[in-house]
Amino acid sequence: MGKFDKVFSYLDELYPAPQCALNFSNAYELLVAVILSAQCTDVRVNIVTKDLFKLANTPEKMLKLGMDKLKEIIRPCGFFNTKAKAIMESSKDIIERFNGQVPDNMEDLTSLRGVGRKTANVVIANAFGGQTIAVDTHVHRVSKRLNMAKKDSTPYECEMALLKIVDKDKRSKFHHQMIWFGREHCKAIKPLCDDCELKDSCSYYKEKNKSKTNKKIKTKSI
Repeated sequence: MGKFDKVFSYLDELYPAPQCALNFSNAYELLVAVILSAQCTDVRVNIVTKDLFKLANTPEKMLKLGMDKLKEIIRPCGFFNTKAKAIMESSKDIIERFNGQVPDNMEDLTSLRGVGRKTANVVIANAFGGQTIAVDTHVHRVSKRLNMAKKDSTPYECEMALLKIVDKDKRSKFHHQMIWFGREHCKAIKPLCDDCELKDSCSYYKEKNKSKTNKKIKTKSI
């Protein structure tokens, strides 16, 4: 039995068929949605893109829409100036350098403005069916708590660690499972530890219980 088999089986039990939470109908829409999702909820992004994509769901239509109109529409997502600039510049690049088609590989995707490894991995996995692991805040947090990545690991280091652990044909599914698990169970604040079957393998849970025990000992001493 592998070291993390319990993690995999538990996630399969909780999320047998996890899906991307962002709404999209083509690779370009997904790219835009992921750029908008930075420090914003997927729920909010889906509300905004429902209107945006009616007007501009290709790089050509986005440039025609114009910067001012784009900013007006995406304002609710926060950081709209930076995000609008990233969307416009990446749209221009897609037209001029990639014949209007969103590239399907890490090197070309990360050459676009506003597109890092996480965004690129999300697009590769969900728009092109690639087997990748995008490390967002949820995946990063849960991976460290479950000791699948080192406590001080960067998102990139976490990604590399997970790629060694997760079977190649299950990486995209695992990525989505970890995101949903992080959102609904292993939350940043007040995670649902008592109901979690992985708590015995969780460094966060052990540390929390250790702190409680030490606090009780100190109280008794007084």
